[in-house]
Amino acid sequence: MSRTLYLPRLRPDQSRIVNDPAKIKVLAMGRRWGKTVMSGAVALAAAAHSNKVAWVAPTYKQTRPLWRWAVAANAGVGTVSKTERMIDFGRGFLAVYTGDTPDSMRGESFNLLIIDEAAKIKDEVWTDILQPTLADYAGEAILISTPHGRNWFWREWQRGKNGAHGYASFSAPSADNPNPNIKRAAELARERVSERTYRQEWLAEFVEDGGGVFCGVRERATAQPLQKPEPNCTYVAGLDWALSHDYTVLTVIDATNKKEAWKERFTGIEYGMQRQRIAAVCQRFGVSSILAEQNAMGKPNNDELRRMGLPVRDFTTTATTKADLIESLAAGFDHRAITILRDEVTIGELESYESKRTANGGVQYNAPSGMHDDTVMSMALAWAACEVDKTGGIERGNSPLTGYRG
Repeated sequence: MSRTLYLPRLRPDQSRIVNDPAKIKVLAMGRRWGKTVMSGAVALAAAAHSNKVAWVAPTYKQTRPLWRWAVAANAGVGTVSKTERMIDFGRGFLAVYTGDTPDSMRGESFNLLIIDEAAKIKDEVWTDILQPTLADYAGEAILISTPHGRNWFWREWQRGKNGAHGYASFSAPSADNPNPNIKRAAELARERVSERTYRQEWLAEFVEDGGGVFCGVRERATAQPLQKPEPNCTYVAGLDWALSHDYTVLTVIDATNKKEAWKERFTGIEYGMQRQRIAAVCQRFGVSSILAEQNAMGKPNNDELRRMGLPVRDFTTTATTKADLIESLAAGFDHRAITILRDEVTIGELESYESKRTANGGVQYNAPSGMHDDTVMSMALAWAACEVDKTGGIERGNSPLTGYRG
């Protein structure tokens, strides 16, 4: 009984890319454009036609979607080795590797090399390990990624744009995928993420590193502190507990009108007194939800606040959850959705807040050296609590609260 590879029919825009004669193709595409499935079809077809093909992703976890898809599409044509992450067609094969263990590829030779999320692979992995694997067969490479700053992937993309021999570069936004669900997701993203994130992740633009994170801060700083809650308004709060040299900050937001209502900052006060003052403010406004950092001393303090009857939800801050939290708040400023108190401490922290590209292609958000970000974090937590209050829970994939525990 004959067996057949089950490969998807490529769209016209995908076919043009696949049929381009360039040896190195650099694809800067928006999220969900279809770059992984397109390249996966190319990889499997090439392997079945006696080519040695390598698929490389930054981490093991990021290889899973391609591996599951490739095994299903193979349908018994090639021999699958789950331990080696390889589909063997006799003369050709498709092997899956990760960029975080690059030495396993030293000494290998390939006809075709595909790097998924290439912008998150280290520069030296591409130049010192991956490129040499193409030398024996004068092989081809397809670099696919959403942009992540102006790193080596951007430089390779620029080569194609500038007409370098053997290079071709392509770029397209997520909305070019004709799937109506993807188009809808791209529309929703415009409203839910910051301008910077939208341009990079969904429009596939190479956004410069650095620069201000929050736009139009002073324009949005028009609110006055309230002494009591306004009728028919729901109030939520964000709470960032202090380390020894920082400030504990409580931010109360009117979730109905997305307006900051009150702020408390403490330093040099023992936690028992801080909890009493926090409880007094939250009870005064009838706060329906408090999103509070639980790292370090946060968890025992949160537990005490819950014993006092306050509706506290824990939030675990990591590099990833902090980035999600900050980008959600930045989107609030971009879309002029939030109004804040005219408080110079808060304004100063927001205007000076910085972003920095990390070695793995991510973005790290922090206050400048020697400055604080307590009010920023407290406000970001309160802003996220508005989304919890609005939805009644966490909408996975739409909420910044990946560190939330209900």
